[in-house]
Amino acid sequence: MGYAEVCVNAPTAQMRTFSYSIPPQYQIQPGQAVWVPFGQRLLQGIVFELTATPAVEQTRDIAGIIADNPLLSPAQLALARWLSDYYLSPLFNAVALMLPPAFERRVRTYLEPENTDRDLSSLNETQQQILHLLSEQKRIGLKELEKELGKRKTQTAVGFLVNLGLVKRTYELEKVKVKSKTVVVLRLAVPPEEVPDILQRQISPRAVKQRRLLAFLTEQAVSVPLTSAREKTGCDALTVNTLIKKGLISKETVEVRREPPELRPAKTSQPFLLTPAQQAVFEPISREIKESIEKPGKGKVFLLHGVTGSGKTEIYLRALAEAIQRHKKGIVLVPEISMTPQIIERFVARFPGRVALLHSKLTPGEQYDEWHRIKNGEVDVVIGPRSALFAPLADTGVIIMDEEHEWTYKQTEQSPRYHTRDVAVKMSELTGCTVVLGSATPDVSTYYRTQTGEYQLLTLPERVTPVANSPLPEVTVIDMKQELKENNRSIFSRALADGITSALAQNRQVILFLNRRGMNSYVQCRNCGFTIKCRRCETAMTYHLDTASLLCHRCNYKMPVPVVCPRCASHRIRFLGIGTEKLEQEIKTAFQSARVVRWDSDTTKGRHEHQRILEQFRKHKADILIGTQMVAKGLDLPLVTLVGVINADLGLYLPDFRAGERTFQLLSQVAGRAGRGASGGQAIIQTYNPEHYAIQAAAKHDYNLFYEQEIAFRKQLREPPFTQLVNLTFVHPNEQRCEDETRKIAQQILEERDAQGIAGMELIGPAPAYMSRVRGRYRWQIILRGYDLPPFLKKCNFGQGWAIDVDPIGI
Repeated sequence: MGYAEVCVNAPTAQMRTFSYSIPPQYQIQPGQAVWVPFGQRLLQGIVFELTATPAVEQTRDIAGIIADNPLLSPAQLALARWLSDYYLSPLFNAVALMLPPAFERRVRTYLEPENTDRDLSSLNETQQQILHLLSEQKRIGLKELEKELGKRKTQTAVGFLVNLGLVKRTYELEKVKVKSKTVVVLRLAVPPEEVPDILQRQISPRAVKQRRLLAFLTEQAVSVPLTSAREKTGCDALTVNTLIKKGLISKETVEVRREPPELRPAKTSQPFLLTPAQQAVFEPISREIKESIEKPGKGKVFLLHGVTGSGKTEIYLRALAEAIQRHKKGIVLVPEISMTPQIIERFVARFPGRVALLHSKLTPGEQYDEWHRIKNGEVDVVIGPRSALFAPLADTGVIIMDEEHEWTYKQTEQSPRYHTRDVAVKMSELTGCTVVLGSATPDVSTYYRTQTGEYQLLTLPERVTPVANSPLPEVTVIDMKQELKENNRSIFSRALADGITSALAQNRQVILFLNRRGMNSYVQCRNCGFTIKCRRCETAMTYHLDTASLLCHRCNYKMPVPVVCPRCASHRIRFLGIGTEKLEQEIKTAFQSARVVRWDSDTTKGRHEHQRILEQFRKHKADILIGTQMVAKGLDLPLVTLVGVINADLGLYLPDFRAGERTFQLLSQVAGRAGRGASGGQAIIQTYNPEHYAIQAAAKHDYNLFYEQEIAFRKQLREPPFTQLVNLTFVHPNEQRCEDETRKIAQQILEERDAQGIAGMELIGPAPAYMSRVRGRYRWQIILRGYDLPPFLKKCNFGQGWAIDVDPIGI
């Protein structure tokens, strides 16, 4: 008898597999999905490996097979194991990243009576009540019984009755949530040229519907959905069945694909002629793709550092074409699918019909169909945000990660809290594929790895625009303190106001960036200073004009605007700070003839709103685009000659060592939206801190200037990439319990560190988290700083309520 190590879909399973014996009737392979008994339940599991001997003395049999063929490849199994070990995540959570959409199905437990003729007088009230219900209904779902009698009481009573042989458990799978879509189609069953003769000889002139349907199908080159045929001809079921019996038409059920609208290109495109700089960076990528196929091994990682508008996307397209030419495939990762519609268009146009799209805003049916297209080998390129990295793409030759610096590549909400870049590099080690990381403002840690030789640096220092060697936009930094001194109290500096006026006069377009949505950032009493905060999160409520209410941007709690101060009953309530709503209002007042459109999460709640707004601006149906960070990414708009940053200081002084880096990246990216056409462009940055090194470097388009300053600070303060960080956060509804538990774990960590004699490990905290209360639950955190921390933490025992974030992007 053989044995299998199975990863089980249960919260208590954590970071390990369990040994099960394989019944003789099953042929099991690693990567296969199976049903296994786990406690009193039947659960889903993934086979990780086959063994001759089990890890424990007693094993239970695998109960059934979910899929005949493996769902995960050996490389995916190895990657899941690494994800679990490195990010200290339950193993099935790591596996779940790679499973088909709607894979997880629960097994419903039912109870049925047995041996009802036995004496029941010794049973307690709950046990007798269960048997009485079963005698009436014959079969009851365990969940329904728990709702009626209480969960703990029911489970105890049922366990006792099962042991006595009075009740038996049966199991039934939940219904499949998503499956292939099928439609009934009609088609002509005789040659079209014979139809006129058939109409004359076999179809009565009075059979109007039959004649109409037959004529309609004759005109169609392909099969027609039954619903469409009935709608166009007015025929009914009797008409269809009559023609089928006569052998004139046929009816069949066919599977149809639910295609995302983003994959419908308006036209195809051909490769552009590469500039000398582009050719210089493409050659080593092309050479590596070729060599990695001829001599499989650990793949190579490139950092493509190109200024905004330097033609990085064409390099991506060429790299994919190189891999496809050699019978390999590629994955293209973008920060957020809704923010990069233009880049998707370019890939779809270059590889028509061979691109798949994976992201959370697809319908469940679209996700299902796209996943299975990939699994069945019907595509060459997969595009999507971080989840697309786990697509079931066989023979991956290249992974491309656009805007690799973006923090949206980090999974922060649930375990495993992975970073897509690090997982892509690990995939390269496991499969030998080539990785291309692209950015105009690389992550400091990524760039540092090019300096140590871990990654290879490729640079594109010049733009590719309609005008040869056109420069990056000129950036002007405006000191808003000086504007105030000179009695300008507007949110627009005089330079920005003049720039907008000039751009509109020349029929050009303007982008205004403000990374804060809503009308006003906070509401404050000018009498006592009280600021209205969310009662669940203790963060300032933002005023939204469109709903005339206060909204918490953390938990979406909404409340009406108070008439008087809740603390002192004063009427001196003031709305302070500005967001994109307020900016839109100010623009419409100051530039009344301008057509204005706003692009933030409040205006893009619908699935296709991002595309609608972009198309509106791209077709010059709007003059000024106001937006949050959405306007900073992936936009190539030749008519934009002016970009204005309303307040560059937002986020600059957050309690996070990456605050300067994020500010530099955001300013550089948004400034890069200007000057992509023949008319050139400029950017105006408004700030109260004009001398800050991040702002100065962004204004000069000088990444190296920023990097040298930033890396020196990091080295001095022992921050990444010179050390590793792990953020341990405990969440609990009781504030004192939250603090006590965090302090207890902190003490355990210190004792374990000292017992092992580990040098260079620092413990920062415990202390309340930056957001100390979210959704009514308190948050305390411990930050560990040191080297190779996951193996150490794997030995520590964290209970429920703890979130472990290895290599956090924010602290």
